[in-house]
Amino acid sequence: MATNWRISTFNGALLASYFIPTWCIAGFRIATSPVQGFYERPNISAALFLSDTLRVAAADLTRFAWLLALGRLTVAAFFIVFLIQITRPAARKAGECDEALAFALGIGSVISFACMVMASQVAEPAALRLHAAELLMLLGMAIVLLVERPAEIGRPIVSTGPTPEQLRALP
Repeated sequence: MATNWRISTFNGALLASYFIPTWCIAGFRIATSPVQGFYERPNISAALFLSDTLRVAAADLTRFAWLLALGRLTVAAFFIVFLIQITRPAARKAGECDEALAFALGIGSVISFACMVMASQVAEPAALRLHAAELLMLLGMAIVLLVERPAEIGRPIVSTGPTPEQLRALP
């Protein structure tokens, strides 16, 4: 049983167990109360950067907050799809679940990188450490996913040409 789990699948499941609850909570807090949720620790770097550096109006801050919540919930949704797909052993062994994981890693890396840059611009060290740690987790998983190849499943090799016996029988 333990031999049919690939490293990227196991690591992706561990990553999903972190990102699904934390990013869903941050996204739903923004959805229920955009201003208060936007100024909490996971989102404070974007809020301060937009309000202080770019001087975005309060109504537009709400739109940016909803956009960030949508991005976070999209990443969590892709991780959920990945977890659902790894429940099938054939899909897990063949690496069919890697697309959902790749989308979650890609979108999540962009969000974490942007928030990390914003946190460095507004000198918010706690948010900078949080986003840098999340970005390193996502990039490390992306490297494992790129390096590890899907396992070969027992497919028969189909030959389109003549067999050696047929070639010997030719005049």
